Amino acid sequence: MRKTLRSLREIISHKERREHLIIMIPYPKYSETVALQKLRKYCAYQERCHQEVKTKILSWNFPYRVADQFLVQLIEEGFLNEERFAKAFAGGKFRQKGWGRLKIINALKQKGISPYLINSSMKEIRGDDYQVKLEQLLKKKMPTLKAENEWIMKQKLARFAISKGYENEMVWISINSMINEQ
Repeated sequence: MRKTLRSLREIISHKERREHLIIMIPYPKYSETVALQKLRKYCAYQERCHQEVKTKILSWNFPYRVADQFLVQLIEEGFLNEERFAKAFAGGKFRQKGWGRLKIINALKQKGISPYLINSSMKEIRGDDYQVKLEQLLKKKMPTLKAENEWIMKQKLARFAISKGYENEMVWISINSMINEQ
């Protein structure tokens, strides 16, 4: 019973103290003009998607309303364009990292790019270049693998190429033609 009374007294005294508490709202890290200048530099450095820029703005403790205003202004000024971003992203990941279409599509979906823009960005990757890139990756990977027999070698190569985002059927056709050439 005493514990109950004591805890009630603590609650009452806590309520009295709560009236004097000041709620701390984090201030934005920069003023709006400075933040906008920094965002222009951020977008000019490399192509960005809306989600990346919005995350950056929110990390500076700006409210959502202000973040949306910044996005609109950056779009109007030409610093932010999702179609340009999607094409640059798809082309860059294919040429530089050797990613396949499936991996690029999934990465663009994670960045919040619309299906229409994803499809248009996939046109950046030509079919013959795609096949050549896959064969280059497989030829480069083959000497690094240690396998007891041909079947295990094929499995390891297929796993590697599929993890890079290439289509299953295309991978197996390429592997079989490479093995038959040897």
